[in-house]
Amino acid sequence: MFIGGVAMETRKPIEVLAAEVIEALKRLNYAYNTVCGIRASFNRICAFARDRDEQYFSEELGQAYLRDKYGCTTNYYLEPFPRNAKQAIRSVRLLGDYQLHGVVIRRIVKKKGYVKPPQFEEMLTAYEKECEANEYSLRGMRTRLQRLFFFVDYLALRNVMNVGDITPDIISDYVISICPRHEKSIAAILTTLRVFLRFLYLHGYTEQDLSLAVPKPTRYRYPAVPSTWEPAEVKRILDAVDRGSPRGKRDYAILLLVAKLGMRVGDIKALKLSHLNWETKTITIVQEKTKVEVTYPILHDVGWALIDYLQRARPVCESPYVFVRLNAPFEAFGENANLHTIITHYIRLAGITVPRGKRHGLHSLRHSLASVLLEQGASLAVISEILGHVDSKSTSVYLHTDLNGLKSCALDPEEVFLNA
Repeated sequence: MFIGGVAMETRKPIEVLAAEVIEALKRLNYAYNTVCGIRASFNRICAFARDRDEQYFSEELGQAYLRDKYGCTTNYYLEPFPRNAKQAIRSVRLLGDYQLHGVVIRRIVKKKGYVKPPQFEEMLTAYEKECEANEYSLRGMRTRLQRLFFFVDYLALRNVMNVGDITPDIISDYVISICPRHEKSIAAILTTLRVFLRFLYLHGYTEQDLSLAVPKPTRYRYPAVPSTWEPAEVKRILDAVDRGSPRGKRDYAILLLVAKLGMRVGDIKALKLSHLNWETKTITIVQEKTKVEVTYPILHDVGWALIDYLQRARPVCESPYVFVRLNAPFEAFGENANLHTIITHYIRLAGITVPRGKRHGLHSLRHSLASVLLEQGASLAVISEILGHVDSKSTSVYLHTDLNGLKSCALDPEEVFLNA
């Protein structure tokens, strides 16, 4: 008989299960304070079970504990939960994972410097080179590898010592372990896994095409409608910037590039001084994401914001990049910098309340620009081209027409040189 996906004869009393998880955490070199905190949380869960006269752990028991003590569940991605419930949610998931799989499943995204298990190092390195050959962006490649590290960690924890020992059953168990994630994440993780397993088969690492064992989600929830700001809100955010300080001058220029031109964060970080052409009043770059060359007009307010930053705020340094850190050694923003704190800082200063669940990163300003363009009658082809969503020769004429219209508001180069 199965209870919560676990055969009754294989279940262990909750106190025994908790003790085994603690020992597993110690073997994995979890910090002493972390282990102590989890042990205390386990003790509270065990006491809750005794009060209910339940001897074994189950998902139902875990959910009941969280609802009774914290008013939440483990579905933290669907509903808000109290800050003090984080340890309890983690403890419930640890017990559930260990009871179902016999291992502690790491759920933290790997940071730079991840050490590949030696038995899988060769194939992971080969796959990295394959990604590079396919010219994936750094961000895209990093995301794919991070998703694979979850799977590789799971294999190592299951004592899989050879790629040939991977079986459809192990893949199935892994898929079950990631089911608590929301639908979009599951679909993305499974797609990455399927492509990776297919790569292993095509390059002779496995005799069986295990990609066929990766299930395809029966449902897919498309992303929510992009978050946008009302024009008045965008103005309040921009007005909140202290343009008298070096940081304010830099941040104001960055915000305008997103809000007025729709540039992506990655393209702003990669923007070089050589990309600015004051004679033609344009910015020409190759987009980091699409690898497509695109030209933006230097609108009047954007241009003066750039000039103000370059002349009065940008540190004197040899960096070829437009935007650099304001403290020594004055380097460009790192590849992992998402600049999210820039907009959140000024949203707070502007006194704007962000509704729960609303995405409010710099990307939201791109969507706001698209919304305004649409309201002004711009075609979808033009909007898609401006935002870098479409690479089609058939729509290039719309882009040129739109750029010609925008250029009427652009800087006069004589003004630039007179004020240089």
